[in-house]
Amino acid sequence: MIVTSTEVQNNFGKYLDLASGQEIIITKNGTAVARLMGIKKKEKSLASRLVGLVPVDVDEDAIKAERLTKQ
Repeated sequence: MIVTSTEVQNNFGKYLDLASGQEIIITKNGTAVARLMGIKKKEKSLASRLVGLVPVDVDEDAIKAERLTKQ
């Protein structure tokens, strides 16, 4: 859902309730400036972005050692 900052200011309670079930993009002068979302939704969203990015057979110790040698 996309709403203006004025609309959110005037009806904050309504959008706070809606944010628990969906993401709300807040615009100012036609430009997206903020995102309002429930905590549970955010956790799911962030976790879903990581799927497929990290290989299953990652050796964390090897990655740490490699990172330390680069410093």
